Amino acid sequence: MKSTSDISLKNVQDVYAGPEGQLWELIMGQQVHIGGFTSSMELAERAGISKGMTGIDLCCCTGAGMRFLVRFRQAGHMTGVDATQKVVQLGRSRCEEEGLADRIDFILADVCNSGLGDAAADFIWGEDAWCYVVDKPRLIAEAARMVKPGGTIAFTDWVEGPGALSDQEARRFLKFMKFPNVEDLAGYRHLLEERGCKVLAAGHTGRFAAFSDLYLNMLEMQLTYDALRIINFDTALMGSLAEEMKFMQQLAHAGKIDQALLVARKTT
Repeated sequence: MKSTSDISLKNVQDVYAGPEGQLWELIMGQQVHIGGFTSSMELAERAGISKGMTGIDLCCCTGAGMRFLVRFRQAGHMTGVDATQKVVQLGRSRCEEEGLADRIDFILADVCNSGLGDAAADFIWGEDAWCYVVDKPRLIAEAARMVKPGGTIAFTDWVEGPGALSDQEARRFLKFMKFPNVEDLAGYRHLLEERGCKVLAAGHTGRFAAFSDLYLNMLEMQLTYDALRIINFDTALMGSLAEEMKFMQQLAHAGKIDQALLVARKTT
């Protein structure tokens, strides 16, 4: 696992409470993860999410994943945990607007110490967000604690790919993305198994490179003005952000970063 000591939870909160968070939603939509609806549906199908199930979304952001699960998988109730007050408030507002507030709750808390009860859910959910968590062993332990025996932990995340990052590449990538570290597939497998979970699916989705192309094209060909408005028309900053995204695009095409999908069942 590549890591840096320069990034903390406060840095991540600042991103999603400020213009960077707005930029990510501009180019990725409310489902701020690679693959959007298609990725969510694949994960839900692999995890067997079905009508009436209760779930907990760790690092839920504005709750787009929970709204997807309630609408398209008929989840009975969802609870989202996120540490950034602004996105929790926005998520509650969006659930009210869509008439889903009675089936979706939000908790403002550290996902490694949520305060939710033991064996509280049929499944634990996450989409491209656990990369922001400093202590991944504690995160997986919390997920395993909260899911019922026989329940499912299902998530996608940004991970180090088979190409492997050099230390210099990792430092630049982590600094730009405000990730304290980046796990790999084997690392997540180990953490799940350590917590009494049987891994049912673990693999790279292969989506990252194509979507990095898409996001850059959106910014350069269609959404330039919208992005500039968010950052107060700072063209120098826009140029710097574009360069970092192009660097990330190169890493993705080299197989050094990718999106992973994991599904595990709690057996103990």
